[in-house]
Amino acid sequence: MTITLAPSLHRNQAIIKIDFKYNTEVKNYINAIEGVYWSKTHNSFYIVNSSINKRKIYKAFRLKKWYVDYSAFPKKTNTIPKVKNIDVIIKLPVLIESSQKELEKFKRWMQQKRLSTNTVNTYFEVTAFFLRYAQLKQKTISTKLIEQFNYDFIVRPNKSISYQNQCISGIKKYLDYKNMEVLDIDLERPKKPKKLPEVLSEDEIKHVLQHITNLKHKTLIALIYSAGLRIGEALKLRVKDIDSNRMVIHIKSAKGKKDRYTLLSPKFLELLREYYKTYQPKTYLFEGQSGGLYTSSSAQNILKKATYKAKITKPITLHTLRHSFATHLLENGTDIRYIQTLLGHSSPNTTMIYTHVSQTSIRNIKNPFDNL
Repeated sequence: MTITLAPSLHRNQAIIKIDFKYNTEVKNYINAIEGVYWSKTHNSFYIVNSSINKRKIYKAFRLKKWYVDYSAFPKKTNTIPKVKNIDVIIKLPVLIESSQKELEKFKRWMQQKRLSTNTVNTYFEVTAFFLRYAQLKQKTISTKLIEQFNYDFIVRPNKSISYQNQCISGIKKYLDYKNMEVLDIDLERPKKPKKLPEVLSEDEIKHVLQHITNLKHKTLIALIYSAGLRIGEALKLRVKDIDSNRMVIHIKSAKGKKDRYTLLSPKFLELLREYYKTYQPKTYLFEGQSGGLYTSSSAQNILKKATYKAKITKPITLHTLRHSFATHLLENGTDIRYIQTLLGHSSPNTTMIYTHVSQTSIRNIKNPFDNL
């Protein structure tokens, strides 16, 4: 097994990309290393680029007797690759030990507040970035420093609106943790563009499933579509959450800490029973090789390979299956209020977006040109 390490940038932070030929054992091993994260942008694991981390991961891979290719690193490892849209790259220092400890306390505080894992990791990352910036400027946290950080590392390099909102939320959460009040922060949250969701047709869903030969993989992808689940909800499902008598699936502590019921398809139940007899999961419906939760990155890779084989060129994610479920329900005549309940939306306005992508709704509108 060859592990390839290469310097790169992720959200203006120097990182070490970790690439390898896909292997479940290797993926799980890397994912368990402290400080390693998954990047959707790079489609790879990464760790902050520092001499300590470089030695740590090299040693971790050598313990497994895997070959480590680090030829991509220049002799002087402190050089930073060029990034578009940024005139000057500011190299941020490694956090001092006291700040690192404080950051870890902040992470535990968020976990105790029962924030979702994704939210905790995101706020932790953006706050670390901000604290390194404060350390570089040798300044205490203030309104001016936050506004300067926002300009230098978000506005100036033209980061996405989503990332800007994440940074603002992360910094404000850190201020809440520190019981600090910074007045009159001139950081208006920009509105995200309202883009319509990408949707697969029923035939395209069928073709995707036909190109998944592994029973476990097919069952997971079929579940997400047939029940309209978020990937986190699907992976946290327990065997006891499947109610075949009432033909429903019990989703517990979903987004917003809410429980709900969604549909259990009779056709999917046949597939699920075949899967259960073969794999016999004990606690979670889908478990990793060493037990515990199956990973979302593995599920995304399954879908990515299947859509490629099915020759579908749309930009597809696991959430596309949920969008498709809702749209197909609407096209089949299901009341929008029932769809809202099945999806677990707090507001009907969120569900109404599917009226804009439903082909049936569009086809039923009479074009005024036909009256001419």
